[in-house]
Amino acid sequence: MKRLIVVLALLASIIKVDAKQVMSDPVEPFYIGTYTNGEGKGIYRAGLNTLTGKLSNPEFVVSSVNPSFIALTQDKKFLLATNETDDGSVESFAVSQNGEHLKSVCKIPSGGASPCYVSVNAAQFVLAANYTGGNVALFGMDDEGMLKLNDVQQHSGSGPVKGRQDKAHVHSALFEPGTDKVFVADLGTDRINIYHLDKKNKKLDPASVSEIKINPGSGPRHMAFNLAKKVLYIASELSNTVSVVDLKHEGSYPVVETLSTLPKDFDKVSYAADLHITRDGRFLYVSNRGLNSIAIFSIDQKNGKLKLIAQEPTRGVNPRNFALSPDENYLLVANQSSQNIVAFRRDLKTGKLTFSDEIKAFTPVCLLFYK
Repeated sequence: MKRLIVVLALLASIIKVDAKQVMSDPVEPFYIGTYTNGEGKGIYRAGLNTLTGKLSNPEFVVSSVNPSFIALTQDKKFLLATNETDDGSVESFAVSQNGEHLKSVCKIPSGGASPCYVSVNAAQFVLAANYTGGNVALFGMDDEGMLKLNDVQQHSGSGPVKGRQDKAHVHSALFEPGTDKVFVADLGTDRINIYHLDKKNKKLDPASVSEIKINPGSGPRHMAFNLAKKVLYIASELSNTVSVVDLKHEGSYPVVETLSTLPKDFDKVSYAADLHITRDGRFLYVSNRGLNSIAIFSIDQKNGKLKLIAQEPTRGVNPRNFALSPDENYLLVANQSSQNIVAFRRDLKTGKLTFSDEIKAFTPVCLLFYK
């Protein structure tokens, strides 16, 4: 009897310690933007345990129609979302102090059809890329989260890929950090359009170098800046390539390198989607929809050029968007068609990925960490 009591006491102490450990494990919350033509209802929230690599199941946060891309203001007070619909809108949400709750503040027309990307700078100017509308819209946002449409720059032109490049299709728009330049990727015209942000008049003006031409039929989609090397990386959807653009010289921005995001022996249909660079500037990741992988590139520390070093299967179908955790020890992938989110532990020295965990989610298309 005494032995049984001792064993039970020991088990109780172990359970207590384990429970305490679980409670103290660091968890990084992240938001999930979804398509809502199925079971998805809007924006969800889940968590990544940065000690174990496990994911918590998504919890519904707020209703929104097709919030296919989301962004946080730098002070984390507001979350912005595109409503990717035929009429197109952008909405803002007030974020609670711990990030658990979102409260709708404002919803206004995006200036064009099918907005698929939103970004915001420190001065709370907001950009929306209207894919079907073929334009980029500039908004102002006040301290209460209210949005006002200030300017719309309409693109024109086409590319050689029928059905995909019959007209302009703006797919992303980014503020270049530390400058007043805006870079806009137009999948339909194979161009990166460059604007100057006129803060006083609240509009976009063509920059002195107003465009970067990408190879015909490429379909530039998403971009990432390497600030240390003054380089811009461009993931092109139709050609499955990533291009390296030299930004060091104001007079011109030459494309210095273009590499495939696919293995040499892959001959099936695939489309490059998202890309992200690590803060240390050593690795670049690109998602491939079709091959269903994350292409892993090492970055030359002298010139910012790339070398493809690995392909990591995403354990799902149609990996559209992905995100690095705040500590960059993990990479999370949203597999749209298989409706799952997969976490990978990242080797900080080699850049390679190892499976960590997987959860189900309703048509996930955008991931955004709260921090």
